Amino acid sequence: MELDPLLLSRIQFAFVISFHAIFPVFTIGLAAYIAVLEGLLFRTGNPEWERLSKFWTKVFAVVFGMGVVSGIVMAFQFGTNWSNFAYASANFLGPVLSYEVVTAFFLEATFLGVLLFGRDKVPKGVHLFSAIMVAVGTLISSFWILSANSWMQTPAGVELQNGMFQMTSWGEAIFNSSFPYRFSHMVVASFLTGAFVVAGVSAWYLLKGREVDLNKRALSMCMWLILFIAPLQAVIGDLHGLNTLEEQPTKLAAMEGHWESKAGAPLILFAIPDSADETNHLEIGIPYLASIILKHDVDGVVPGLKDVPADERPPVGPTFWSFRVMVGIGLLMIGVGLWGAWLRFRGRLYDQPLFKRVLVAMIPAPFIAVLAGWFVTEIGRAPWLVYGLMTQAEGLTPSLTGGMALFTLIGFIVVYSVVFAAGLYYLVRIVRTGMEEVEAHDEHPEHHRAKRPFSAADVPLEGDSGAPATAR
Repeated sequence: MELDPLLLSRIQFAFVISFHAIFPVFTIGLAAYIAVLEGLLFRTGNPEWERLSKFWTKVFAVVFGMGVVSGIVMAFQFGTNWSNFAYASANFLGPVLSYEVVTAFFLEATFLGVLLFGRDKVPKGVHLFSAIMVAVGTLISSFWILSANSWMQTPAGVELQNGMFQMTSWGEAIFNSSFPYRFSHMVVASFLTGAFVVAGVSAWYLLKGREVDLNKRALSMCMWLILFIAPLQAVIGDLHGLNTLEEQPTKLAAMEGHWESKAGAPLILFAIPDSADETNHLEIGIPYLASIILKHDVDGVVPGLKDVPADERPPVGPTFWSFRVMVGIGLLMIGVGLWGAWLRFRGRLYDQPLFKRVLVAMIPAPFIAVLAGWFVTEIGRAPWLVYGLMTQAEGLTPSLTGGMALFTLIGFIVVYSVVFAAGLYYLVRIVRTGMEEVEAHDEHPEHHRAKRPFSAADVPLEGDSGAPATAR
């Protein structure tokens, strides 16, 4: 059997970016939460805020490290698997990715060092400033990455000349038409991810009866955030969808599962898309609702996949179902936020065991939603690498063989599986160990100061996870 280097390269990049994406999306939300905790500590001097901040900073340090490790190889793939694309887009993507490293990664890495090792060594205001700079750095990083990805979705500010994109407007390229929607959608998704993880872990502690007062505070903060930003995400998602309708109508048709352009189009809730026969099986829909949502007109015309040749359509099934997974989880998040508000109104936010178990079960939900959203974005763009200008086949490395792509794919799966398993195991140990007591005074603080970034997590890899950490 002949191996297809294009298909294997697409699978490889999808695997790597899916693995990597869950870490920055968590760190963006968690960095903002830590900055808020440090702000409350600075304002009130209450050591309880310090305990919360120290605990979640440990988690942040491990997740940040895993994100860096998993993200490094992504840039190498541009050279190994997508060299034509790397050459063609170098005028834009080269500087943009460099700006991300210079303005964001260095900022995060520098001030993360102060955040991890500077407590009680630098003035409290400097420590708070470091926490804020780490949070700002994560946002700047997402700004550049989302700008680059949005440019691939809605290219602007360039002209393709002799196989290379020449810049005509940096402003139009960076702030391309889909960028505001993608950036805001991802930032809010990151805040939701951080909120649901912190809420789930706090609920687990409350179920175990550990650090009750402290985890009530954390849970309360997260439920307020979820209550307001989960519906906001739905609004941003709707605006994003309207932009996709205008800029990438074929992707929108795959998301909606529409084969024919039609007025008064239904909102399809369930279907089994059949690309070979260009139809849906077992379709269940709500009449006219797609036209109302997308066109704000009951008789509005919604585009169909048959508007373009078959070789210019994305894989319909994965795009269609990924979109429904993302939207379904989003609606579930809104429901959890409303449920929490109702329990708070009745004074039972912390006393409802079922609600706390649901929060624990919801910890993976935002990660699944983020991955589903990325699948919609990336699979729905196919067969284009730069929408309307360069196909995935045109961007592939000419000398790449199927065997080479398969070999590196297997290597990534093995290495990433080890990294993910080790990181997840260590994160679970940090959570099971719990929060430290704040020491009133230490005559020899250097004896307890971490010497390396990873040891700042301060939890041994082996031994009783419920015992106080001692490894440095």
